[in-house]
Amino acid sequence: MNTQELINTARALVADDKGLLAMDESNPTCHKRFAKLGIPQTEEARRAYREWIVATPGLGESISGAILYDETIRQRKNDGTPFAQALVAAGIIPGIKVDAGAKELAGHPGEKITEGLDGLRDRLAEYAKMGARFAKWRAVITLGPGLPTRGCIEANAQALARYAALCQEAGLVPIVEPEVLMDGDHTMTRCGEVTEEVLRTVYDRLYAQRVILEGTLLKPNMVLPGLACPKQETVDEVADATVTCLLRAVPAAVAGIAFLSGGQPSELASARLNAMNVRFKSRRPWPLAFSYSRAIQQPALEIWRGDAANVSAAQKALGHRARCNRAARRGEYSAAMEKA
Repeated sequence: MNTQELINTARALVADDKGLLAMDESNPTCHKRFAKLGIPQTEEARRAYREWIVATPGLGESISGAILYDETIRQRKNDGTPFAQALVAAGIIPGIKVDAGAKELAGHPGEKITEGLDGLRDRLAEYAKMGARFAKWRAVITLGPGLPTRGCIEANAQALARYAALCQEAGLVPIVEPEVLMDGDHTMTRCGEVTEEVLRTVYDRLYAQRVILEGTLLKPNMVLPGLACPKQETVDEVADATVTCLLRAVPAAVAGIAFLSGGQPSELASARLNAMNVRFKSRRPWPLAFSYSRAIQQPALEIWRGDAANVSAAQKALGHRARCNRAARRGEYSAAMEKA
């Protein structure tokens, strides 16, 4: 492990007002999105989709890193170039999702634990040889009556810490992603309370596992009311609640924070990130960036629909969403950008 290289990579991922593109959907998740748009659910369709994303002109101007899936990091462009190599040529750092998904947590009905620690050391070594320089592991926390339990929070925090330590041993920057889900009718206040508890627990376990925080990124949820909650707070209220929570729970040593979109509408995800960077510009110890999947890809996917004739238009839509989020990092995003 080279500590300075880890720190340099972590800083590069949040440098120059750029952010991350999460293109690490599992095959079942990708197929669900394809099915809704009438796109064939085949390996070739997945490869073609990812190829035009990687080849989007100027993507590296707004995107610093791309999170790939196991299948994706092994795929190639039509000309034989591995996707990871194509990303590097575009000025984008390749990364890899390494968890094995969230499964039912024994003894905890309605809660999940993320699996994938078995064999992780060897898989990380393989991914590093394939060009990955960072990794991602997602834990999911469900809100509901009596949920989350302390047992669920602690189990997921411990898994995240073990994953992060193994990543750094392998020379990869770990992105730590504890996601408090948006599903449900909980209030924004309740989301904030649970998010703070989760983050405090995660960092307690990261310290215990001797993870170098300067060589990590955090990928958290924003503090939001549940999708079914009658009261939906304003953009500024969400920004205030989210950053206040992070200031209370996230150590200043962390290299950066890159929010997940979690199913938020694309424009709203940009607006909320923008408000955080405007309102807390001088009061935050870490860069506030983005690590979006659907909030960047979905508009482009709806244009493409599996038709090669639509690739250019889809790439323009993808590039537009990436530029909007880079503007949000600067506190310069506005609805006028969407009209343009």
